[in-house]
Amino acid sequence: MKAVISDVHSNIEAFRAVLEDIGSLGIKDILCLGDMVGYGPNPRESIALTIKTCRQTILGNHEMAIMGEQEDFNERAKAAVQWTKNQLAISGKEAGVNKKLWDFLGQMKKIMVEGPFVFVHGSPRDYTREYIFPRDIYEEEKLRDIFGRFEQYCMVGHTHLPGVITEDLSFLQPQDFGNIYKLTSKKAIINIGSVGQPRDGDNRACYVVLHDDAVEYRRVPYDFQRTMEKIRATGVLPETLAKRLAEGK
Repeated sequence: MKAVISDVHSNIEAFRAVLEDIGSLGIKDILCLGDMVGYGPNPRESIALTIKTCRQTILGNHEMAIMGEQEDFNERAKAAVQWTKNQLAISGKEAGVNKKLWDFLGQMKKIMVEGPFVFVHGSPRDYTREYIFPRDIYEEEKLRDIFGRFEQYCMVGHTHLPGVITEDLSFLQPQDFGNIYKLTSKKAIINIGSVGQPRDGDNRACYVVLHDDAVEYRRVPYDFQRTMEKIRATGVLPETLAKRLAEGK
């Protein structure tokens, strides 16, 4: 078994809760699909904990953004990017530690392939930026092109919306299959949801356990109010980034 996480977004409370749940299952192999940073109040701690606990981490669009590419970001995300960059400044008393964090960010790859699985943050067409939304089941041309770019299974994050898009252009939410999706010979795009900023109406952290023949979705409660307090305490991060943690939207 291995655990696959994504979109921690500087939410260390959610991250630690998920790691505790992973540990309770005896799992030591953890993959991260990017966006360790952005939106939340603990970017330095989130990167450091990822380095410590994850065997492999791939690049997300928020990592790309703090390295200088954010032209498609809204104003809330841009404010978070700038604040995050300030926290990772390579001057001042944290310069030595921050340089090591930047070194890690700089060597991250955009795609990982293991057996029948392709792992990307966004899409196999655009590894860091393209979104694959549930509504894309009505965009047949887009999905046919995406399905043509991998052999069996593609695991993504980015939208913060957990679920599976099948080759027959259906979208299944985790509750539709009892949180355990059986892997078959049919292709599937598997969105693993978000650890640190869920957007499916459930404010619990979300991640998946990858079994030999199935993908298991797990939800983990955490102290989101503490994270909200820390966002507000920055005096810079927008209030909406705090409120959405309570709403799971």
